[in-house]
Amino acid sequence: MNLYLPLKLLITLLLFCLSCIANAQNETPKDSISNQLDEIVISQEKKTFTNSNGNIKVDVANSVYNSIPNPVDLLSRLPLVQVSSNRESISIVGKGNPLIYIDNQKVGMNDLNALAVADIKTIEIIQNPSSKYEAEGRAVILITRKLSKKDSFRTEISETASFKKNYNNYLGFNSSFKKGKLEWKANFNYNKLNPWESHSIAYQIPEANIVSDYNVSAVTYRNQYIFGGGLFYKINEEDYFSANVNGKMQSDTFDINTFTFNKNQDQINNVFTFSDNSSDKNFINSFVNYSKKIKAIDTKMFVGFQGSNFNQHLWSLVENNYNETELELSQNRNQKFNVDVFSGRIDLEKKFKNDMNWEYGGLYSSANSKSDYDVFDYDKNENTSFDYHFKEANLAAYTQLSGKIKKFSFSAGLRIENTNVSGKYSTDNAFLVDKNYTNLFPKAQFSFSIDSTKSLTVDYSKSISRPNYSSLSMIATYINPYFIYGSNINLGPTFMDVISTVFQYHDKSVKLTLYQNKNPIYQDFVFDNQNNVLTLTEKNFQKETGYNIEFTLPFTYKIWTNTNSLVFATNKIEDQSALFNSSKTYLYYYSNNSFKLPKDFTFVLSFWGATKQKEGVFERNAKLIFDLSLAKSFGKNWNCTLNYNDIFKNTIYTERFTINNISSRARYLVDANEISIAVRYSFGKIKDSEFKEKSVNESENRIR
Repeated sequence: MNLYLPLKLLITLLLFCLSCIANAQNETPKDSISNQLDEIVISQEKKTFTNSNGNIKVDVANSVYNSIPNPVDLLSRLPLVQVSSNRESISIVGKGNPLIYIDNQKVGMNDLNALAVADIKTIEIIQNPSSKYEAEGRAVILITRKLSKKDSFRTEISETASFKKNYNNYLGFNSSFKKGKLEWKANFNYNKLNPWESHSIAYQIPEANIVSDYNVSAVTYRNQYIFGGGLFYKINEEDYFSANVNGKMQSDTFDINTFTFNKNQDQINNVFTFSDNSSDKNFINSFVNYSKKIKAIDTKMFVGFQGSNFNQHLWSLVENNYNETELELSQNRNQKFNVDVFSGRIDLEKKFKNDMNWEYGGLYSSANSKSDYDVFDYDKNENTSFDYHFKEANLAAYTQLSGKIKKFSFSAGLRIENTNVSGKYSTDNAFLVDKNYTNLFPKAQFSFSIDSTKSLTVDYSKSISRPNYSSLSMIATYINPYFIYGSNINLGPTFMDVISTVFQYHDKSVKLTLYQNKNPIYQDFVFDNQNNVLTLTEKNFQKETGYNIEFTLPFTYKIWTNTNSLVFATNKIEDQSALFNSSKTYLYYYSNNSFKLPKDFTFVLSFWGATKQKEGVFERNAKLIFDLSLAKSFGKNWNCTLNYNDIFKNTIYTERFTINNISSRARYLVDANEISIAVRYSFGKIKDSEFKEKSVNESENRIR
């Protein structure tokens, strides 16, 4: 590993910061007293991280994080948040996949990618959500958009130049306007990206006497358009009406190059696979909300309707070259996936005079997806095509009571959900999938304030995690003649039971969590011995159990603000078809160090990592990632930030496991080593903002 360039840049940045401090100390300001007071206000009122009972809140708008060009990269820089190597999912250490909320609206990865970072005020990681956040998920990432409260108009223009293996450019425009009772917001982003990706998998199938491995790499040319707009109308002090639409349009062209070694019995093949690909992904989401105060019964009522559509078209022309001969056409693959989701909900909230609060409501949602598969095989001179249709309907009702009695506060809720699922080929009369199930999900939280500095909290929750809709389709990705990435229409939900307790002293906390997951979803191998093809897919494992001990330890000393998270985790994954190895405790650690420097400079050094993970079935590598940022404000309108991410090029994921007597070793390289410079210009302000949103679709995170 060549460390010369990263170390040189690191030393240069540090010397630059030290020179700023030295110059500032040699200067005599005209009004040193007022300048010192200004510095005190900034350091005390604008903490980047705050901690409450293990829930961490991040001030994005007033930190260097507001310069990160996209929300997924932003989340990957926060404590406890882990982004998958393919950037298609997010998990919380020890909690699994969280719910994602923007303001009061539950969203998914598509909405997250359609959000402009410049529009984010704060992000809160809630580790013990109440029944208000429904049964899907053990944690919540709550994103609050920033809304200025001064003047009548605000616009922000941003430009980010990013240098990874290839050049990437992000251009953003955000605007908001308020006059009288009417307020509107709009954003538009154009990103021209060139992401690089690479991974390799080596596997053995002893029963078939097969040894194989491949190495694949690809460079994508991507045009991405992100847009959004909405209005809010305040009818009176208690009632309002709002409407919103947001979306993302993305077109990709990419060549995939795969080198494969395959030994089957005594036959050895070295294959170069070249595939020419194009892909279109379009997502749009819209909703209408109405809120009214029913004065006769002193109850707030919310009614919302939401509709979402996601469609993807993937075309691939595949050629293979066996043993250094010549490229020959193998397959022409044409696949389409479309899902439409509609939902409506009603929420009611009544507050009593004795600090009691009663919330109750219901939701109905329906999803319809269609997978079109059309593949022509040149080797066999045959065409395979089919249409697969999937439907799901959810009906839910909940009630929750919360309150406070002296030093004791509580929240207890119950949710009931009925799910009806069906799936079949368009040409068949019989259903391949036909499920109908009803479940109860209790949640409770009890907290006791020992004194003004110490508190103790105990939580229990039962929750559910359903697979995303594309995992339930028939879409498959061709890697080489022997290996395919597939899906599984028979995936079922995961049921989770969690109990935890938190002790907090000032802003520091320690948390113990015990959990058990039934039918967790992990990777699976299916071997077709007729065609000598191995498919990597997903399936429901038997169970997953574990515990976490989590420490959150922030502190501040003069210009230095430090936030640390330490998690000691033990996770055991079991399945009768998988080889069970040892399960050992591993350590996840995160540290953010921010330095407020003179002349409106801010320097941030952050790092996170994890020791080697052994989780029964899976074994994963240790990691240590360093990031640097230097930000400078120019007056009230201009901001410039220099970022240097993954300075030692250590964002590498490796994974080993054996299932169905097939052992594998995978290695994923992520293009995270980056130098970027972001410039942001803002003008105008807005006063008395009233813009609000509310959750309608509780399954939107599965739309992908």
